Amino acid sequence: MNREFLNNSMKKKKIFIFLPDGGGLRNFAFTSFKEIGDTMGFEIFYWNNSLFPLKEKLDFNEVKIEKCSTHPLTSIYSRARKDIELNISTKKFNDDVYQTYKFPLSYKGVKNCLKSIFILFLIRYYSSEKGVEKIRRKIEKLERKNSKYSLCKLQLEEHQPDLVFCSNQRNTHAISSLFAAKDLGIKTVCFIQSWDNVPKAMQVVETDYYLVWSDLMKRELLKYYPFVKKEQVIVTGTPQFEPHYDSSLLQSRDVFFKQHNLDFKTKYICFSGDDETTSPLDQYYLEDLANTVRRLNSKGEHLGIIFRKCPFDFTNRYDNVIEANKDIIKVLDPIWKQLSKQVVEILPEKEDFTMLYNICEHSEFVTNVCSSTVFDFVTHKKPCIYYNYEQPQLKKGIRDIGQNYNYVHFRSMPSKDAVVFCEAKNELEHIVLEVLTGKVSNVKEGLKWFEIVAGKTPTKSSLNIWNAINKILADL
Repeated sequence: MNREFLNNSMKKKKIFIFLPDGGGLRNFAFTSFKEIGDTMGFEIFYWNNSLFPLKEKLDFNEVKIEKCSTHPLTSIYSRARKDIELNISTKKFNDDVYQTYKFPLSYKGVKNCLKSIFILFLIRYYSSEKGVEKIRRKIEKLERKNSKYSLCKLQLEEHQPDLVFCSNQRNTHAISSLFAAKDLGIKTVCFIQSWDNVPKAMQVVETDYYLVWSDLMKRELLKYYPFVKKEQVIVTGTPQFEPHYDSSLLQSRDVFFKQHNLDFKTKYICFSGDDETTSPLDQYYLEDLANTVRRLNSKGEHLGIIFRKCPFDFTNRYDNVIEANKDIIKVLDPIWKQLSKQVVEILPEKEDFTMLYNICEHSEFVTNVCSSTVFDFVTHKKPCIYYNYEQPQLKKGIRDIGQNYNYVHFRSMPSKDAVVFCEAKNELEHIVLEVLTGKVSNVKEGLKWFEIVAGKTPTKSSLNIWNAINKILADL
Protein backbone atom coordinates (compact mmCIF):
# COMPACT_ATOMS: atom_id res chain seq x y z
CA MET A 1 0.00 0.00 0.00
CA ASN A 2 1.29 3.48 -0.84
CA ARG A 3 2.26 5.56 2.13
CA GLU A 4 0.41 8.85 2.51
CA PHE A 5 2.77 11.79 2.18
CA LEU A 6 2.32 15.14 3.95
CA ASN A 7 0.92 17.93 1.84
CA ASN A 8 1.13 20.98 4.03
CA SER A 9 1.60 24.09 1.88
CA MET A 10 3.27 25.92 4.78
CA LYS A 11 5.94 23.24 5.06
CA LYS A 12 9.16 23.42 3.08
CA LYS A 13 9.06 21.18 0.08
CA LYS A 14 11.61 18.41 0.45
CA ILE A 15 13.51 17.56 -2.72
CA PHE A 16 15.69 14.49 -3.21
CA ILE A 17 18.48 15.20 -5.70
CA PHE A 18 19.16 11.67 -6.89
CA LEU A 19 22.71 10.89 -8.04
CA PRO A 20 22.73 7.40 -9.61
CA ASP A 21 26.46 7.92 -10.20
CA GLY A 22 29.04 10.68 -10.03
CA GLY A 23 28.02 12.11 -13.39
CA GLY A 24 25.65 14.64 -11.83
CA LEU A 25 28.14 16.12 -9.38
CA ARG A 26 29.41 18.79 -11.74
CA ASN A 27 25.92 20.01 -12.61
CA PHE A 28 24.12 19.69 -9.31
CA ALA A 29 26.65 19.69 -6.47
CA PHE A 30 29.55 21.85 -7.62
CA THR A 31 27.62 24.70 -9.27
CA SER A 32 25.32 27.22 -7.58
CA PHE A 33 22.41 24.81 -8.10
CA LYS A 34 21.93 23.93 -4.41
CA GLU A 35 22.46 27.51 -3.27
CA ILE A 36 19.66 28.69 -5.56
CA GLY A 37 17.36 25.94 -4.29
CA ASP A 38 18.13 26.88 -0.69
CA THR A 39 17.36 30.52 -1.43
CA MET A 40 14.02 29.54 -2.93
CA GLY A 41 13.09 27.75 0.28
CA PHE A 42 13.44 24.09 -0.68
CA GLU A 43 14.68 21.49 1.78
CA ILE A 44 17.32 19.66 -0.22
CA PHE A 45 18.70 16.17 0.36
CA TYR A 46 21.14 14.40 -1.94
CA TRP A 47 20.05 10.81 -2.48
CA ASN A 48 23.51 9.54 -3.22
CA ASN A 49 24.31 6.35 -5.09
CA SER A 50 27.82 7.56 -6.01
CA LEU A 51 31.03 7.07 -4.05
CA PHE A 52 31.50 10.81 -3.54
CA PRO A 53 31.04 11.71 0.18
CA LEU A 54 28.77 14.74 -0.11
CA LYS A 55 28.26 15.17 3.64
CA GLU A 56 31.96 14.94 4.38
CA LYS A 57 33.19 17.06 1.48
CA LEU A 58 30.46 19.65 1.06
CA ASP A 59 28.36 19.34 4.24
CA PHE A 60 25.20 18.64 2.23
CA ASN A 61 22.25 16.73 3.65
CA GLU A 62 22.81 13.24 2.31
CA VAL A 63 20.95 9.95 2.20
CA LYS A 64 23.36 7.25 1.08
CA ILE A 65 22.19 4.33 -1.02
CA GLU A 66 24.28 1.34 -0.15
CA LYS A 67 25.99 -0.33 -3.07
CA CYS A 68 23.17 -2.56 -4.21
CA SER A 69 23.39 -3.87 -7.74
CA THR A 70 20.72 -4.06 -10.40
CA HIS A 71 18.91 -7.30 -11.13
CA PRO A 72 21.32 -9.66 -12.97
CA LEU A 73 19.10 -9.65 -16.08
CA THR A 74 18.53 -5.88 -16.23
CA SER A 75 21.74 -5.10 -18.10
CA ILE A 76 20.93 -7.80 -20.66
CA TYR A 77 17.42 -6.53 -21.33
CA SER A 78 18.65 -2.91 -21.35
CA ARG A 79 21.29 -3.71 -23.93
CA ALA A 80 18.71 -5.47 -26.10
CA ARG A 81 16.35 -2.53 -25.74
CA LYS A 82 19.04 -0.09 -26.87
CA ASP A 83 19.87 -2.08 -29.99
CA ILE A 84 16.19 -2.58 -30.87
CA GLU A 85 15.53 1.16 -30.52
CA LEU A 86 18.48 1.88 -32.81
CA ASN A 87 17.16 -0.64 -35.34
CA ILE A 88 13.73 0.99 -35.20
CA SER A 89 15.27 4.45 -35.76
CA THR A 90 17.31 3.10 -38.68
CA LYS A 91 14.15 1.84 -40.37
CA LYS A 92 11.82 4.68 -39.35
CA PHE A 93 14.16 7.46 -40.49
CA ASN A 94 15.87 5.51 -43.29
CA ASP A 95 19.25 6.39 -41.81
CA ASP A 96 22.13 3.98 -41.16
CA VAL A 97 23.83 6.37 -38.74
CA TYR A 98 21.98 4.71 -35.85
CA GLN A 99 23.84 1.47 -36.46
CA THR A 100 27.11 3.27 -35.72
CA TYR A 101 25.93 3.90 -32.14
CA LYS A 102 26.08 0.19 -31.39
CA PHE A 103 28.94 -1.49 -29.54
CA PRO A 104 30.03 -5.01 -30.48
CA LEU A 105 28.93 -7.87 -28.25
CA SER A 106 31.59 -9.86 -26.44
CA TYR A 107 32.15 -13.55 -27.05
CA LYS A 108 35.18 -13.94 -24.79
CA GLY A 109 34.53 -16.76 -22.37
CA VAL A 110 31.48 -18.96 -21.89
CA LYS A 111 29.61 -16.44 -19.72
CA ASN A 112 29.94 -13.56 -22.18
CA CYS A 113 29.13 -15.86 -25.08
CA LEU A 114 25.87 -17.03 -23.49
CA LYS A 115 24.96 -13.49 -22.53
CA SER A 116 25.51 -12.22 -26.07
CA ILE A 117 23.50 -15.07 -27.58
CA PHE A 118 20.59 -14.25 -25.27
CA ILE A 119 20.81 -10.56 -26.21
CA LEU A 120 20.69 -11.47 -29.90
CA PHE A 121 17.65 -13.65 -29.25
CA LEU A 122 15.87 -10.76 -27.48
CA ILE A 123 16.72 -8.37 -30.30
CA ARG A 124 15.33 -10.78 -32.88
CA TYR A 125 12.22 -11.73 -30.91
CA TYR A 126 11.26 -8.22 -29.70
CA SER A 127 12.30 -6.23 -32.78
CA SER A 128 9.38 -3.79 -32.93
CA GLU A 129 7.94 -0.86 -31.00
CA LYS A 130 5.55 -3.24 -29.26
CA GLY A 131 8.53 -5.44 -28.49
CA VAL A 132 10.38 -2.50 -26.90
CA GLU A 133 7.33 -1.85 -24.75
CA LYS A 134 7.40 -5.48 -23.56
CA ILE A 135 11.08 -5.21 -22.70
CA ARG A 136 10.45 -1.99 -20.77
CA ARG A 137 7.80 -3.76 -18.72
CA LYS A 138 10.10 -6.75 -18.20
CA ILE A 139 12.83 -4.47 -16.82
CA GLU A 140 10.23 -2.86 -14.57
CA LYS A 141 9.25 -6.25 -13.13
CA LEU A 142 12.87 -7.28 -12.64
CA GLU A 143 13.82 -4.09 -10.82
CA ARG A 144 10.77 -4.19 -8.56
CA LYS A 145 11.97 -7.61 -7.39
CA ASN A 146 15.44 -6.26 -6.70
CA SER A 147 16.66 -5.74 -3.12
CA LYS A 148 17.64 -2.19 -4.03
CA TYR A 149 14.00 -1.38 -4.71
CA SER A 150 13.06 -2.38 -1.16
CA LEU A 151 15.92 -0.41 0.37
CA CYS A 152 15.08 2.73 -1.60
CA LYS A 153 11.41 2.42 -0.75
CA LEU A 154 12.24 2.29 2.97
CA GLN A 155 14.44 5.39 2.65
CA LEU A 156 11.70 7.27 0.83
CA GLU A 157 9.12 6.28 3.42
CA GLU A 158 11.40 7.51 6.18
CA HIS A 159 12.24 10.89 4.61
CA GLN A 160 9.02 11.57 2.71
CA PRO A 161 10.33 13.80 -0.09
CA ASP A 162 7.85 15.71 -2.21
CA LEU A 163 9.81 15.12 -5.40
CA VAL A 164 12.77 13.07 -6.65
CA PHE A 165 15.00 14.78 -9.21
CA CYS A 166 17.29 12.35 -11.05
CA SER A 167 20.54 13.84 -12.37
CA ASN A 168 20.71 11.69 -15.51
CA GLN A 169 18.70 9.25 -17.59
CA ARG A 170 21.38 6.80 -18.66
CA ASN A 171 22.26 4.66 -15.62
CA THR A 172 20.41 1.39 -14.98
CA HIS A 173 21.19 1.80 -11.27
CA ALA A 174 18.50 4.52 -11.22
CA ILE A 175 15.66 2.28 -12.37
CA SER A 176 14.65 0.55 -9.13
CA SER A 177 15.03 3.76 -7.09
CA LEU A 178 12.71 5.71 -9.37
CA PHE A 179 10.14 2.91 -9.44
CA ALA A 180 10.17 2.95 -5.64
CA ALA A 181 9.39 6.68 -5.73
CA LYS A 182 6.64 6.24 -8.29
CA ASP A 183 5.03 3.44 -6.29
CA LEU A 184 4.86 5.75 -3.29
CA GLY A 185 3.16 8.47 -5.32
CA ILE A 186 6.20 10.77 -5.37
CA LYS A 187 6.67 12.84 -8.50
CA THR A 188 9.82 11.99 -10.44
CA VAL A 189 11.81 14.27 -12.72
CA CYS A 190 14.85 13.39 -14.82
CA PHE A 191 17.49 15.62 -16.39
CA ILE A 192 18.82 14.56 -19.80
CA GLN A 193 22.54 14.68 -19.19
CA SER A 194 24.28 15.29 -22.52
CA TRP A 195 23.66 16.86 -25.92
CA ASP A 196 24.13 13.59 -27.81
CA ASN A 197 22.24 11.19 -25.53
CA VAL A 198 18.77 11.15 -27.05
CA PRO A 199 19.50 9.87 -30.60
CA LYS A 200 21.86 7.25 -29.15
CA ALA A 201 19.03 5.42 -27.35
CA MET A 202 20.47 6.14 -23.91
CA GLN A 203 17.13 6.64 -22.14
CA VAL A 204 16.97 3.86 -19.54
CA VAL A 205 14.67 5.47 -16.95
CA GLU A 206 11.07 6.63 -17.14
CA THR A 207 9.89 9.57 -15.05
CA ASP A 208 6.90 11.87 -14.81
CA TYR A 209 8.82 14.81 -16.28
CA TYR A 210 11.99 15.32 -18.32
CA LEU A 211 14.17 18.43 -18.25
CA VAL A 212 16.19 19.14 -21.40
CA TRP A 213 18.78 21.64 -22.54
CA SER A 214 16.97 23.19 -25.48
CA ASP A 215 14.04 23.15 -27.89
CA LEU A 216 16.20 20.93 -30.11
CA MET A 217 16.53 18.31 -27.41
CA LYS A 218 12.79 18.51 -26.64
CA ARG A 219 11.96 17.78 -30.28
CA GLU A 220 14.38 14.87 -30.24
CA LEU A 221 12.94 13.37 -27.06
CA LEU A 222 9.42 13.47 -28.50
CA LYS A 223 10.67 12.11 -31.83
CA TYR A 224 12.47 9.07 -30.44
CA TYR A 225 10.18 8.26 -27.50
CA PRO A 226 6.52 8.47 -28.58
CA PHE A 227 5.32 7.42 -25.11
CA VAL A 228 6.63 10.75 -23.76
CA LYS A 229 4.03 13.53 -24.00
CA LYS A 230 4.81 17.13 -24.90
CA GLU A 231 3.68 18.44 -21.52
CA GLN A 232 6.14 16.13 -19.76
CA VAL A 233 9.17 17.82 -21.33
CA ILE A 234 10.44 21.15 -19.98
CA VAL A 235 13.28 23.18 -21.51
CA THR A 236 15.63 24.51 -18.82
CA GLY A 237 19.15 24.61 -20.22
CA THR A 238 22.03 22.85 -18.47
CA PRO A 239 24.14 23.96 -15.47
CA GLN A 240 27.14 22.42 -17.24
CA PHE A 241 28.28 25.72 -18.73
CA GLU A 242 27.26 28.11 -15.95
CA PRO A 243 30.75 28.20 -14.38
CA HIS A 244 32.13 29.72 -17.59
CA TYR A 245 30.11 32.83 -16.78
CA ASP A 246 31.39 33.03 -13.19
CA SER A 247 34.15 35.65 -13.31
CA SER A 248 35.15 34.85 -9.71
CA LEU A 249 36.88 31.74 -11.14
CA LEU A 250 39.20 33.87 -13.27
CA GLN A 251 42.86 33.80 -12.35
CA SER A 252 45.26 36.37 -13.75
CA ARG A 253 47.66 35.19 -16.41
CA ASP A 254 50.53 35.58 -13.93
CA VAL A 255 48.83 33.47 -11.25
CA PHE A 256 47.69 30.75 -13.66
CA PHE A 257 51.04 30.50 -15.42
CA LYS A 258 53.00 30.38 -12.16
CA GLN A 259 50.67 27.77 -10.67
CA HIS A 260 51.13 25.43 -13.64
CA ASN A 261 54.73 26.27 -14.53
CA LEU A 262 53.88 27.75 -17.91
CA ASP A 263 56.18 30.04 -19.91
CA PHE A 264 55.06 33.68 -19.79
CA LYS A 265 56.45 34.38 -23.28
CA THR A 266 54.49 31.52 -24.86
CA LYS A 267 51.05 31.46 -26.44
CA TYR A 268 49.37 28.16 -25.68
CA ILE A 269 47.05 26.07 -27.80
CA CYS A 270 44.88 23.62 -25.89
CA PHE A 271 44.69 20.04 -27.11
CA SER A 272 41.63 18.47 -25.50
CA GLY A 273 41.97 14.69 -25.45
CA ASP A 274 39.18 12.27 -26.29
CA ASP A 275 38.27 8.89 -24.87
CA GLU A 276 39.73 5.90 -26.68
CA THR A 277 36.41 4.89 -28.22
CA THR A 278 35.77 8.27 -29.83
CA SER A 279 39.30 8.82 -31.07
CA PRO A 280 41.45 5.66 -30.85
CA LEU A 281 44.34 7.36 -32.65
CA ASP A 282 44.10 10.62 -30.70
CA GLN A 283 47.79 10.59 -29.75
CA TYR A 284 48.76 11.06 -33.39
CA TYR A 285 46.66 14.23 -33.67
CA LEU A 286 48.53 15.54 -30.62
CA GLU A 287 51.77 14.64 -32.38
CA ASP A 288 50.62 16.46 -35.53
CA LEU A 289 49.91 19.57 -33.48
CA ALA A 290 53.29 19.31 -31.74
CA ASN A 291 55.06 19.06 -35.09
CA THR A 292 53.09 22.04 -36.36
CA VAL A 293 53.97 24.11 -33.29
CA ARG A 294 57.63 23.18 -33.68
CA ARG A 295 57.66 24.31 -37.33
CA LEU A 296 55.91 27.59 -36.52
CA ASN A 297 58.32 28.26 -33.67
CA SER A 298 61.22 27.78 -36.06
CA LYS A 299 59.65 30.59 -38.10
CA GLY A 300 59.51 33.02 -35.18
CA GLU A 301 56.37 32.09 -33.22
CA HIS A 302 56.41 31.36 -29.48
CA LEU A 303 53.80 28.61 -29.15
CA GLY A 304 53.20 25.76 -26.76
CA ILE A 305 50.51 23.15 -26.10
CA ILE A 306 48.37 22.63 -23.01
CA PHE A 307 47.31 19.00 -23.05
CA ARG A 308 44.14 18.22 -21.07
CA LYS A 309 43.25 14.55 -21.32
CA CYS A 310 39.79 13.05 -21.17
CA PRO A 311 39.09 12.28 -17.49
CA PHE A 312 38.04 8.74 -18.41
CA ASP A 313 41.13 7.90 -20.44
CA PHE A 314 43.35 5.56 -18.41
CA THR A 315 45.62 4.59 -21.31
CA ASN A 316 49.28 5.50 -21.70
CA ARG A 317 48.88 6.13 -25.42
CA TYR A 318 49.99 9.79 -25.24
CA ASP A 319 53.13 9.16 -23.16
CA ASN A 320 55.62 8.78 -26.01
CA VAL A 321 54.39 11.91 -27.78
CA ILE A 322 54.46 13.94 -24.57
CA GLU A 323 57.94 12.74 -23.66
CA ALA A 324 59.30 13.50 -27.13
CA ASN A 325 57.80 17.00 -27.00
CA LYS A 326 58.08 17.85 -23.32
CA ASP A 327 59.69 21.19 -24.18
CA ILE A 328 56.44 22.39 -25.79
CA ILE A 329 53.67 20.21 -24.27
CA LYS A 330 52.50 21.03 -20.75
CA VAL A 331 50.17 18.45 -19.19
CA LEU A 332 47.31 19.84 -17.09
CA ASP A 333 45.32 16.80 -16.04
CA PRO A 334 41.65 17.24 -15.10
CA ILE A 335 41.14 17.35 -11.35
CA TRP A 336 39.24 14.10 -11.06
CA LYS A 337 39.91 11.38 -8.51
CA GLN A 338 39.39 7.65 -8.33
CA LEU A 339 37.66 7.08 -5.00
CA SER A 340 37.85 3.31 -4.82
CA LYS A 341 40.49 0.73 -5.72
CA GLN A 342 37.82 -1.96 -6.01
CA VAL A 343 35.47 0.02 -8.22
CA VAL A 344 36.70 1.99 -11.22
CA GLU A 345 34.73 5.16 -10.53
CA ILE A 346 36.56 8.40 -11.22
CA LEU A 347 34.72 11.52 -10.15
CA PRO A 348 35.29 15.25 -10.63
CA GLU A 349 36.47 17.62 -7.93
CA LYS A 350 35.00 21.11 -7.67
CA GLU A 351 38.44 22.64 -8.30
CA ASP A 352 38.31 21.35 -11.87
CA PHE A 353 35.88 24.15 -12.75
CA THR A 354 38.56 26.71 -11.99
CA MET A 355 41.16 24.84 -13.99
CA LEU A 356 38.94 24.43 -17.07
CA TYR A 357 37.76 28.05 -16.89
CA ASN A 358 41.34 29.32 -16.92
CA ILE A 359 42.55 26.90 -19.57
CA CYS A 360 39.82 28.33 -21.80
CA GLU A 361 40.65 31.89 -20.80
CA HIS A 362 44.43 31.68 -21.21
CA SER A 363 44.67 29.44 -24.29
CA GLU A 364 44.55 30.92 -27.77
CA PHE A 365 42.11 28.25 -28.97
CA VAL A 366 41.36 24.53 -28.62
CA THR A 367 41.86 21.58 -30.98
CA ASN A 368 40.33 18.11 -30.71
CA VAL A 369 38.29 15.41 -32.39
CA CYS A 370 34.58 16.33 -32.19
CA SER A 371 34.61 17.22 -28.48
CA SER A 372 31.94 19.32 -26.77
CA THR A 373 34.79 21.50 -25.44
CA VAL A 374 34.00 23.59 -28.51
CA PHE A 375 31.19 25.00 -26.37
CA ASP A 376 33.38 25.54 -23.30
CA PHE A 377 35.82 27.57 -25.37
CA VAL A 378 33.27 29.48 -27.41
CA THR A 379 31.78 30.90 -24.19
CA HIS A 380 35.20 32.50 -23.72
CA LYS A 381 35.12 33.73 -27.34
CA LYS A 382 37.87 31.26 -28.25
CA PRO A 383 37.92 29.26 -31.51
CA CYS A 384 38.02 25.49 -31.98
CA ILE A 385 39.70 23.34 -34.63
CA TYR A 386 38.26 19.87 -35.29
CA TYR A 387 40.60 17.30 -36.84
CA ASN A 388 38.82 15.57 -39.71
CA TYR A 389 41.39 13.50 -41.55
CA GLU A 390 42.47 9.90 -41.27
CA GLN A 391 45.76 8.91 -39.71
CA PRO A 392 48.09 6.58 -41.63
CA GLN A 393 47.98 4.23 -38.60
CA LEU A 394 44.32 3.54 -39.35
CA LYS A 395 43.77 -0.13 -40.15
CA LYS A 396 41.02 -2.72 -39.99
CA GLY A 397 39.58 -2.95 -36.50
CA ILE A 398 40.39 0.68 -35.59
CA ARG A 399 37.53 3.12 -35.67
CA ASP A 400 37.79 5.99 -38.16
CA ILE A 401 37.13 9.32 -36.43
CA GLY A 402 35.30 10.56 -39.54
CA GLN A 403 32.36 8.46 -38.37
CA ASN A 404 31.85 10.86 -35.45
CA TYR A 405 30.95 13.84 -37.61
CA ASN A 406 28.07 11.91 -39.19
CA TYR A 407 26.32 11.55 -35.83
CA VAL A 408 22.89 13.11 -35.43
CA HIS A 409 23.96 15.69 -32.85
CA PHE A 410 26.40 17.27 -35.32
CA ARG A 411 23.50 17.94 -37.67
CA SER A 412 22.49 20.69 -35.26
CA MET A 413 25.34 22.88 -36.54
CA PRO A 414 23.92 26.04 -38.14
CA SER A 415 26.71 25.82 -40.72
CA LYS A 416 30.06 24.12 -41.21
CA ASP A 417 31.63 27.36 -39.95
CA ALA A 418 30.47 26.55 -36.42
CA VAL A 419 33.91 24.95 -36.00
CA VAL A 420 37.13 25.23 -37.97
CA PHE A 421 37.63 21.89 -39.73
CA CYS A 422 41.10 20.67 -40.61
CA GLU A 423 40.54 18.23 -43.45
CA ALA A 424 44.15 17.26 -44.13
CA LYS A 425 47.36 16.96 -42.11
CA ASN A 426 49.29 19.16 -44.54
CA GLU A 427 46.74 21.96 -43.97
CA LEU A 428 47.18 22.04 -40.17
CA GLU A 429 50.06 24.52 -40.06
CA HIS A 430 48.24 27.00 -42.29
CA ILE A 431 44.96 26.65 -40.35
CA VAL A 432 46.66 27.04 -36.96
CA LEU A 433 48.33 30.23 -38.16
CA GLU A 434 45.08 31.54 -39.64
CA VAL A 435 43.22 30.96 -36.37
CA LEU A 436 46.09 32.30 -34.30
CA THR A 437 46.15 35.57 -36.24
CA GLY A 438 42.36 35.94 -36.19
CA LYS A 439 41.94 35.53 -39.93
CA VAL A 440 39.73 32.48 -39.37
CA SER A 441 37.35 31.95 -36.46
CA ASN A 442 34.28 29.91 -35.65
CA VAL A 443 33.23 31.99 -32.63
CA LYS A 444 30.28 33.81 -34.25
CA GLU A 445 28.74 30.66 -35.74
CA GLY A 446 29.88 28.63 -32.74
CA LEU A 447 27.85 30.82 -30.41
CA LYS A 448 24.81 30.26 -32.64
CA TRP A 449 25.41 26.52 -32.41
CA PHE A 450 25.84 26.78 -28.65
CA GLU A 451 22.44 28.47 -28.36
CA ILE A 452 20.80 25.79 -30.52
CA VAL A 453 22.26 23.01 -28.35
CA ALA A 454 22.33 24.53 -24.86
CA GLY A 455 19.40 26.92 -24.99
CA LYS A 456 18.99 30.67 -24.84
CA THR A 457 19.65 31.24 -21.13
CA PRO A 458 22.92 29.46 -20.28
CA THR A 459 23.47 31.58 -17.18
CA LYS A 460 20.03 30.78 -15.71
CA SER A 461 19.79 27.02 -16.16
CA SER A 462 19.91 26.15 -12.45
CA LEU A 463 17.23 28.74 -11.71
CA ASN A 464 15.13 27.41 -14.61
CA ILE A 465 15.34 23.88 -13.19
CA TRP A 466 14.19 25.01 -9.74
CA ASN A 467 11.37 27.03 -11.32
CA ALA A 468 10.32 23.90 -13.21
CA ILE A 469 10.37 21.86 -10.00
CA ASN A 470 8.35 24.56 -8.27
CA LYS A 471 5.74 24.53 -11.04
CA ILE A 472 5.50 20.72 -11.00
CA LEU A 473 4.87 20.78 -7.25
CA ALA A 474 2.33 23.59 -7.60
CA ASP A 475 0.38 21.53 -10.14
CA LEU A 476 0.07 18.53 -7.81
